[in-house]
Amino acid sequence: MYDHIGLHVKNLDASTRFYTAALAPLGHVAADGAGFGPPGNPGLWLYHDANARGPGVHVAFRAASRDAVDRFYAAGIAAGGRDNGGAGVRADYASNYYAAFLIDPDGNNVEAVFME
Repeated sequence: MYDHIGLHVKNLDASTRFYTAALAPLGHVAADGAGFGPPGNPGLWLYHDANARGPGVHVAFRAASRDAVDRFYAAGIAAGGRDNGGAGVRADYASNYYAAFLIDPDGNNVEAVFME
């Protein structure tokens, strides 16, 4: 539905480390500069902005399996993300909505979701 998303970040190095680690289990890779997405098709771009005022953005990435959601969460935590809801079923959304939520280095809510 979207072509790309741009996030303004205070610390480009910290954000790049976080997104590289957290998105790898979802099949996303870093592109030239600070772009992330499926190989050859980056759709998330990070822009250094010393005056970034997050939080406020929620970005959800589709995962291929529950295991990928679990790995997203673990990798994101290890790369400096903060817990905003561990991996599990979110029955209040849908009975098959399996997701995990992290807070990125700038305070944005980042989600991985799998629906079988």
